[in-house]
Amino acid sequence: MAFDFSKMHVDLSAVPTTIDMGHAWLGALVLILLVMYLTKKGKPVEVEKIIEKEIEVEKIVEVEKPVEKIVEKIVEKPIEKIVEVEKVVEKIVEVEVEPKLKTSTPEAALQLLSLLQQEARFIDFMQEDLKGYADADIGAAARVIHEGGQKVLNEYFSFAPVRTEEEETRITLPQDFNASEVRLTGNVVGEAPFNGTLIHRGWKVTEVKLPKLAEGHDAHIIAAAEVEL
Repeated sequence: MAFDFSKMHVDLSAVPTTIDMGHAWLGALVLILLVMYLTKKGKPVEVEKIIEKEIEVEKIVEVEKPVEKIVEKIVEKPIEKIVEVEKVVEKIVEVEVEPKLKTSTPEAALQLLSLLQQEARFIDFMQEDLKGYADADIGAAARVIHEGGQKVLNEYFSFAPVRTEEEETRITLPQDFNASEVRLTGNVVGEAPFNGTLIHRGWKVTEVKLPKLAEGHDAHIIAAAEVEL
């Protein structure tokens, strides 16, 4: 049996003219469901998540680079500077520890001993045991040594006093006095200038005239052994 639409009558006056609270919630629910459906279908949420992840990765990379640079500056460079300072300190210590000493040859000293032995029997006298001799005997031997030694010194050396003042006089030593020329004795307190009494004028050699040694001469032989035939 067919339905007769001509007999159907709609009373438009029955449609509500105002929207009550229930209809408002119903419309909002339909709108939310529609948005969720479209959102799920287009998948914009996943795109936003991917974009956020890319942004986070870029930020992490940008932050890590400065950290690496900072670590290099803080750790490596100071260590290099410390090593360089230690090397400089080691060089300074080596320079200060090494003594500046002159190496002298013994030939000149041996030659002088040989001359003193030749002219004054100096080695014989110094090696002799004087306990068994009387003072008169020692005095007689000392006269021979004095004469021979004086001859050697006057012939081969020239001397001059270190200080020209008379002994037992008061002198003043300035701040820049030569400590190798003047030796302080007694109560040495404070700093120069010093006022004191000249006990000894000192001696310095102004000229040396030792004879030349022949080639092949052994300077260690102070006096050759004597054999009488």
